[in-house]
Amino acid sequence: MQGEQLTRVTEVVERPTATRRWAVVGLGSRAELYVEALTDPARPDVELVAFCDSNQTRMDVHNQWLAARGGGQPVPTYPAAEFGAMLRRERVDAVVVCTVDSTHDEYIVAALDAGCAVVTEKPMTVDAQRCQRILDAQRRTGGSVTVTFNYRYNPVHAKVRELLADGAVGTVLSVTFEWLLDVQHGADYFRRWHRDKQRSGGLLVHKSSHHFDLVNWWLGDEPETVYADGGLSFYGAANGTRHGYRREYARAAGSAEAAADPFALHLADSPRLAALYLRAEHEDGYHRDSNVFAEDITIEDDVAVVARYTRGARLSYHLVAYSPFEGYRVAFNGSAGRLELTVRENEFALPPRSGGARVGLAPGAVDRASNNRALLTHHRLWQPPAVIVDEPLGDGHGGGDQRMLDDLLGGRATAASTGPGADGLGFAADHLAGARALALGLAANTSLRTGAPVRVADVLTW
Repeated sequence: MQGEQLTRVTEVVERPTATRRWAVVGLGSRAELYVEALTDPARPDVELVAFCDSNQTRMDVHNQWLAARGGGQPVPTYPAAEFGAMLRRERVDAVVVCTVDSTHDEYIVAALDAGCAVVTEKPMTVDAQRCQRILDAQRRTGGSVTVTFNYRYNPVHAKVRELLADGAVGTVLSVTFEWLLDVQHGADYFRRWHRDKQRSGGLLVHKSSHHFDLVNWWLGDEPETVYADGGLSFYGAANGTRHGYRREYARAAGSAEAAADPFALHLADSPRLAALYLRAEHEDGYHRDSNVFAEDITIEDDVAVVARYTRGARLSYHLVAYSPFEGYRVAFNGSAGRLELTVRENEFALPPRSGGARVGLAPGAVDRASNNRALLTHHRLWQPPAVIVDEPLGDGHGGGDQRMLDDLLGGRATAASTGPGADGLGFAADHLAGARALALGLAANTSLRTGAPVRVADVLTW
């Protein structure tokens, strides 16, 4: 064991595996992962009974896909304003929340008050006030809230947790973590609603919550103080002009200028995206293909964070959203050595119109031509390095998606081998884990505004 730095989880997080009747609210592209899982014949103990969304067309598309996959009859659909009525009328036991991040709290709180378990996409929410609403509702009802931090379930990430728990590097003294989003995936956050910080919390909340949760989970610790620096360096109108990338169009559809822009997403080229978004615009006016070099972007694309944890470990984190390739590197420096993980998710980014673009693939799908690979190396003091893992990535976020679904939904033969009760690693992330990951991102956002270090407890408590 690694002293007080990290111990294995011995308690089992309560998860909604006993529930039967599920509803999904928010029927964008991410919802497809859960719709498929909830209608999988290998999970006879779960039943998908309803959809809820502000856009009827998107719900209809998911019902069409459900029928095409042989998933049975279409499920009832409800407008967002009838969410509470849906819970009662369909006798819903559990809800999957996949809506815009800033609305998560509305559905989580309403579901908890109705006696439903909740599985919510990350981040749990986008600010301290909304987070407090969720924490208060959970405390009031005693209900279950699980945040879908699927990166915990990636086998190589689980191996890192196991090695640290077993004292592979002694006491962890520092962590360096660099995450690179390429100019295909990273750019996508600047085409859609995520570019509005009020709705997404910025990448430090929407995207980095994944990474901050991993560090919290790996260390078995909580962030204490945070300092951040960063800004919008590549995307946006001024940067596009400065770097020579800007073209004058609002959105790609119908624009001649966008036709030759490697940063433009052409929804009509992807049957999935065209069905979900292009042909649904008449209902809400939402454009999924906005210009990434426009004036109205309010999130950052390059951020550096330094955080100190309660047991003394220091985190140095950097997120870049305009890299030529995609991947990440994290290293743990300890009193007995170093553990280093390098993941290359592709060798170089392809433009969305290239035919090999991941933007049009199903959620979590892996482009097999991208030469992706994970390398985990253990460096002990006074000893040669040992390679622990050197292998290609699995489908669905390195295999994490399927393991997460097996753990949270149950009903498949592999579920028993991946749950937190099986090995004590604590895969399922509850509302407190969601709050801890959010807190680091919110403290970093506060530091960006003020230019000063921020105590996490001054931003959010749990």
